[in-house]
Amino acid sequence: MAGNISNSAAPISSSLSKLQSLNGLFAIYKKQGPTSADVLNALKEALLREAGVENPNPRKRRKQSLKMGHGGTLDSAASGVLVVGVGNGTKMLTTMLTGSKKYVAVGELGKATDTLDATGSVILEKDFKHITRLDIEEKLKSFTGDIMQVPPLYSALKKDGQRLSVLLKQGHSVEAKPARPVTVYNLTLQEFKPPLFTLDIECGGGFYVRSLVDDLGKALSSCAHVKDLIRTKQGQFTLEEHTLHEEQWTLGDILRSLQNCSESEQRVDCTTAAEADS
Repeated sequence: MAGNISNSAAPISSSLSKLQSLNGLFAIYKKQGPTSADVLNALKEALLREAGVENPNPRKRRKQSLKMGHGGTLDSAASGVLVVGVGNGTKMLTTMLTGSKKYVAVGELGKATDTLDATGSVILEKDFKHITRLDIEEKLKSFTGDIMQVPPLYSALKKDGQRLSVLLKQGHSVEAKPARPVTVYNLTLQEFKPPLFTLDIECGGGFYVRSLVDDLGKALSSCAHVKDLIRTKQGQFTLEEHTLHEEQWTLGDILRSLQNCSESEQRVDCTTAAEADS
């Protein structure tokens, strides 16, 4: 009997060891709805189940747990590229936070919300019929380059260790964070069908698309909020070429797409890869 137990446990132990030996970066697709943390935990659970771990709890730190993190929170209402670091790759996630990112954002004129996106409550409505395509294109010029931006109140930023969005939902009074420098490399209007408009955005770290759309609405003597947001690129990872969808959250698929980061190489090879598009 002891021999049977040992034989059945061996493949599980081998699979788990192989999983825990992964080092590097890869990208997954985050769908609308769950938070980035929820998506990461679902990924961990899928991988642990594949490795044969019964009733895995990715939120608890155990020997069976995976050293894994993501590089840059996507709003729950947003979708697209979410870069994941595993093993030594987690040390490169700060690079992903500051690197180049691309988004496609659909904004809606005439309505402002408390969260600056479609998940919030409408707090203001203003006329937008005076706004033309040329007006938007002209105003976008002032939001390109090195600019100052005030982050949204509803955000992943923290005060005394608590996220501002959580504090607001708990009924606490929260002061706006001061304006901070951000960089917008490219900003173009792709489509204008009032009240909707579509922006193509390439920016650096710390930039909030929701703040951009809110500020743009004000600059146009109206108001606006983000109706839909997709991150199409983060660092060298693109939505079309690199993201693993939920059905691809397997050890085999990750091994095929992993950008390796060994302990000895992470400061050179992995840094170069992560910063290639910064």
